[in-house]
Amino acid sequence: MQEKHTIYSDIISSNSVLLKALKKKLFISSMVRLSIFIGTGLVVYLFFGNTPIVIVSLLVGIVLFLFLVSKHSDLVRKKKYLEAIIDVNQNEIDGLNGNLSSFNNGENYKNPLHHFSHDIDLFGENSFFHHINRTNRNESQSLLASMLSSNLIDNIIQKQESIKELASLVEWRQNYSVSTKLIETEVSSKAIFSWLNDYKSFISKPMYFLGLAFPFLTLIVFGLYFLNIVPESFILYALLVGIGVTSLFLKKITKLSNNVSEFKEVMSQYSSLLVEIENSNFTSELLTLNQNKIKSESKKASVILKELSKHIDALDQRNNMIFGVVGNGYLLWDIKQVYRIEKWIEDYKSKVKNWFDVIEFFDAYNSLGNFAYNHVGFTYPTLADHTIIKAEQLGHFMIDKSVRIANDVLVDENNFIIITGANMAGKSTFLRTIALNIVSANIGLPVCAKSFIYSPIKLISSMRTSDSLLDDESYFFSELKRLKFIVDEIKTDKYFIILDEILKGTNSKDKEEGSKKFVQKLVASKSTGIIATHDLGLCTIEEQLPQVKNKYFDAEILNDELFFDYKYKEGICQNMNASFLLKKMEIV
Repeated sequence: MQEKHTIYSDIISSNSVLLKALKKKLFISSMVRLSIFIGTGLVVYLFFGNTPIVIVSLLVGIVLFLFLVSKHSDLVRKKKYLEAIIDVNQNEIDGLNGNLSSFNNGENYKNPLHHFSHDIDLFGENSFFHHINRTNRNESQSLLASMLSSNLIDNIIQKQESIKELASLVEWRQNYSVSTKLIETEVSSKAIFSWLNDYKSFISKPMYFLGLAFPFLTLIVFGLYFLNIVPESFILYALLVGIGVTSLFLKKITKLSNNVSEFKEVMSQYSSLLVEIENSNFTSELLTLNQNKIKSESKKASVILKELSKHIDALDQRNNMIFGVVGNGYLLWDIKQVYRIEKWIEDYKSKVKNWFDVIEFFDAYNSLGNFAYNHVGFTYPTLADHTIIKAEQLGHFMIDKSVRIANDVLVDENNFIIITGANMAGKSTFLRTIALNIVSANIGLPVCAKSFIYSPIKLISSMRTSDSLLDDESYFFSELKRLKFIVDEIKTDKYFIILDEILKGTNSKDKEEGSKKFVQKLVASKSTGIIATHDLGLCTIEEQLPQVKNKYFDAEILNDELFFDYKYKEGICQNMNASFLLKKMEIV
């Protein structure tokens, strides 16, 4: 882990040097632009009344000023990039140190009715999602959340290969992450798709051709004026004609400009993301497949998307008061840019969603690759046909390595493990360890183990049932509904079942008898899973059913202190600690 700290720190140091030099360039650029602005104004003031010199000075000043603005904007973009790359690496260092505050925790994806996510802390503060998530767009976060909770067990080898490849591409991943981070607008992809599909064009092709011809007509007027063929007033007439034509569409142009300006940044940055994808030489099947989805056009998708961004930038020049008047008066500027935007929408609106889906796929997988890179000591699972889980030194990755206790675990097909143990001995943590590693394996991630052989299997659990005042349900009834849900699900599919202290809402004897019958039903259905319980009577099922295996976690009292070793052992726990703790804490 220390090696990762060093790598991220080195990236921060090298980019901090570049950022310092770039800030000096930005200061010089600002001073030059200010000088051009003042110089142009001074020339106009000194030669006011000499129309040819004033016009030429204004044109030269405006062109030069806009050129410098463009160059300055490039420098600003580079500055934002350097600041973002520094931020990305600092966040990774913080994450390695246990500070996840910079990352979205997925609280909004919590779902108590999901097959397992609520039980195993998949979402929320310090959750599995919180540790993994490096996405910066809501759409990518939703896709990542969907992948983690999907319970899909297909194409695991392909997923593993894709994650391995991305884990090795550190610079690529960080460039991609920075590009998504630089999208500051909150406009959603869905809003963009909806607007593109609903948009109605209003600039006709003849009007566009007039826009193309108008600059030449303007040049003719200026030429005739300089040749003293027409009076000075014709220059003003040409300006008024252009403004008059543009004003016919002013309301619609302004509305269009406001709309496209909202998602201009998304288009520009998504174009950069497409460049990152297009220019990469991916070798894994899943990454290559998604890369090919953006190569169906005669031009690169990034180029096509960049074209729209340029058209929007060009239309935005209307917001400059001087250029807005001169550009529309002499060039019919807005009309030409609107037509180009509308033509783009007509040609490509049906393609945009596909491109965005690919971008969001790579953003989600970027998080998985980053997780694998940060946890280089983890292992990629090996697939088997019948052994459900055979793990060596399996642990919970969210427990610090210095205090993490790992265990060897074997669960064969159709086995059902009953785990007994003292309070706080580690039963529930062990159940979540099994669950999280199954989820990781199904996604294609490496797991927290020295070795991990398993047969891909879906997960279902009942660990955190609660009562519902809103629905007027007791705790016991809520739990029964959850168990019924599990029974119905295993009729149609194969699941690894994880249960923690079921039937807590009834008396001890009734609970023991009910638990026995439920486990017997699960075994009869050839299900595989684990149940943790305090009821030692439940362990007698092992004598009746060979599929059932008893395991335990225990505690010892040494020198009047409670000691836990958190080791997974064969047999039934005999040491309980409730009475000891009540006395120790002077409750009784």
